[in-house]
Amino acid sequence: MKIALLGYGKMGKTIEKLAIQKGHTMVLKSTSKSNVIDLSKADIAIEFSTPDAALNNITQCLENNIPVVSGTTGWLEHYDKILNLCEKRNGSFIYASNFSIGVNLFFEINEYAAKLLNPWKDYTASIEETHHIQKKDAPSGTAISLADGIIKHTDKSAWKLDEGSEKEIQITAKRIEDVKGKHIINYKSTIDTISIKHEAHNREGFALGAILAAEWLLDKKGVFTMKDVLNLRK
Repeated sequence: MKIALLGYGKMGKTIEKLAIQKGHTMVLKSTSKSNVIDLSKADIAIEFSTPDAALNNITQCLENNIPVVSGTTGWLEHYDKILNLCEKRNGSFIYASNFSIGVNLFFEINEYAAKLLNPWKDYTASIEETHHIQKKDAPSGTAISLADGIIKHTDKSAWKLDEGSEKEIQITAKRIEDVKGKHIINYKSTIDTISIKHEAHNREGFALGAILAAEWLLDKKGVFTMKDVLNLRK
């Protein structure tokens, strides 16, 4: 594949290294805030930029008929706009809050645990996430996805940062130097606590998942998720 890499921070550099090892070519490495991106040489784009740049990056890819895989979080208030554009342009798009294969399996475990524990009302669910201090959004997109998975199978209706209530899941966000990503879900009662955890040891799992998603998306049309890539649809 000829890849346009939109966003060239730590994740972008890791994606570049691993993609080249897999035989792919980088034809664009964009760090500019320019509103115009030259995508003419690309087969596909992998987008890991910033919340304020993501909408423009993804829009330009779809308008130029370039399939795009995006892992930028913090821009999802515009998600429906991108879905409509993708449909209008007969485009190809995957968004994931986390491309790690392990995390996406963790999402499935999270939903299963929520279903199991839902009848036992003594247990209260909460989420704790920890990332490096450079991460701009809080809570993480992964934590929000985990909360959504719990909401789907319980009587909880929302999540709230640093607070919780009978109908809200409390998410606690911590920022610590050089933490790649850690998510813990706790189900606490008066007599015990049940916890499940995912902790990333490096960025390679996220990067490899994004490359896998791009390889999978290349010849497809539509809007997909990592459930489709990993064949996790039930």
